[in-house]
Formats: sequence, C-alpha cells, structure tokens
Amino acid sequence: MLKKYNDLLNLDATIAKELFEKVEHPWEVLPKIKEYILDLIPTLGDEYIQLSENVYAHKSAKISPTACIDAPTIIGADTEVRHCAYIRGSVIVGNKCVIGNSTEVKNAIIFNNVQCPHYNYVGDALLGEFAHTGAGVILSNVKSDKSNVILKLDGETIETGLRKFSAIVGNHVEVGCNSVLCPGTIIYPNTNIYPLTRVRGVIGPNKIVKDMQNIIEKEER
Repeated sequence: MLKKYNDLLNLDATIAKELFEKVEHPWEVLPKIKEYILDLIPTLGDEYIQLSENVYAHKSAKISPTACIDAPTIIGADTEVRHCAYIRGSVIVGNKCVIGNSTEVKNAIIFNNVQCPHYNYVGDALLGEFAHTGAGVILSNVKSDKSNVILKLDGETIETGLRKFSAIVGNHVEVGCNSVLCPGTIIYPNTNIYPLTRVRGVIGPNKIVKDMQNIIEKEER
C-alpha cells in the first residue's frame, strides 16, 4: 500500500514504517498512533530507557529537565527535547530531531532529522525527514466549524473521517516563520513556504510558496 505516496514520505526514516504499510492513505495512521506505540514499546530493546510509564527515549537523546512528556511517547537516538517543550502523548519522535523551546506536539509522527525548534504547534500531523518548521509555525488541526477534514487530491474528493488532522509535511520541506498550515494541508517534498503564509490544500514538490496566489517552481541547480 501507500505506493502513490512514496514520493511524499520516506518510510525508511521512521520506526513507524510497519504502521504506514497497513493503510492506504498516510493520514489513516493518525488515529492508530497511540495503540501502535503501546505495541512497539516492548520491542524497543536495551538502547531505550524508560522516563516514565509508557514514555521511552534512546540513551543518546538529550531531554531537558523542564520538558513535559506525556504517555505514550517514543523519542529516538540523538534527538534533543529542549527547555519547556511539551509532548502531549501519542507521539513518535525520530532520530536526530529537535523539539524546541515552547513547542507542543501531540498525536504525531516526526520522522528522522526533523526540526521544530521554536514556539511551534504540531498536532495530528506527519512530518517527513529533514522537514523544518520556522519559529512560530502552527499546524492547525481543527477546522473552525469543527467538521471533518475533506481533501481534494488528484482530482478526487476524499472524506478523511477525521475531525483532527493538521498537515502532512513531506521530506525536506521548509516552512517559514509564523506560517499557518490549515487543517488537511499536504506539502510535497523539497518545497519552501515563505514566512507569514497561510497554507491550505495540496502543494506539489519543488515549489516556492510566496503566498497561495503566487506559487512558483524552484529553479534546478
């Protein structure tokens, strides 16, 4: 499964690969994250240490004593969880990631080498490897009318059945400071979002998004 999304997320860059392989669409993993983590914890091995009940971190992870981490959560190798970060549970953070000052994460899979370093909200989201969110970036996970998220993808209208679903951010995506990703946003790899941009819908790969009316192709280097 997931063959049509192979160019969106590198499944070899997360310990949740098996979970993705069980679904047709990547957003379908969101309601399954908690149960998957609880099943995965007994298999982690000696390189992971228990921080509290159903909260585990790799021995090489650096966790600030002022960070708050709720269960269930798994934090990967060489990842840094900084001062006053808040991980609210049902979260997998990959290897060599940064969850920074005053960043809040809940019900999310953060692939390897992702950085959310300053004042970010990441709820009900998937962040592909090497994605980066600038200071103040918000991944908004609930529509203002509280209805389920509907996607328009490849000419097809898809009922996700999810009331909470913020964004899928592809590999090597850069999201500029103080931008907002509206519920149901999908950004394909190697795309850059300008600061202060409100992003909605599906953004293709290798784009520069100056605003939603001004999206250009990246020049080949």
